[in-house]
Amino acid sequence: MNNKLEKIASFTIDHTVLKRGVYVSRKDKVGDNIVTTFDIRMKEPNKEPVLTNEAIHTIEHLVATYLRSDDEWKDRIIYWGPMGCLTGNYFIVSGDFCPNDILPLMRKAFQFVVDFQGKIPGTTPSECGNYKMHSLSEAQAESNKYLNEVLNENCPTVYL
Repeated sequence: MNNKLEKIASFTIDHTVLKRGVYVSRKDKVGDNIVTTFDIRMKEPNKEPVLTNEAIHTIEHLVATYLRSDDEWKDRIIYWGPMGCLTGNYFIVSGDFCPNDILPLMRKAFQFVVDFQGKIPGTTPSECGNYKMHSLSEAQAESNKYLNEVLNENCPTVYL
């Protein structure tokens, strides 16, 4: 390994000006295919409280389940998961897409969280490494806020 660590792309984005929205974080070529990574930014970095572990963990379980069950998109889904900074999620899909391509899907996915009732999928000890760390009520409140204040309004959709 080279002793010099290179700065990764996500650290080159000016987080002091980043707003809540849906962004293309990067596009990578994998073989003959393009893979698009989206930044699903739910919180303004360094300006508002981050998502709680319980909220983002529940959002992860519900949205990942929703996306992998969507007839139109399920075969393109590579990954959905939380950012370490707890301000949003990464959504990785197979294909060359822009934010407007996925906005309807994001609206449906976050509405699914808002409307969800019942047992959160994947929350037994054999299915999850921290199965007790969930809050449906917090996930629904955060998803409702993001849906109504960002996704259903003037959602920033640009390339980072």
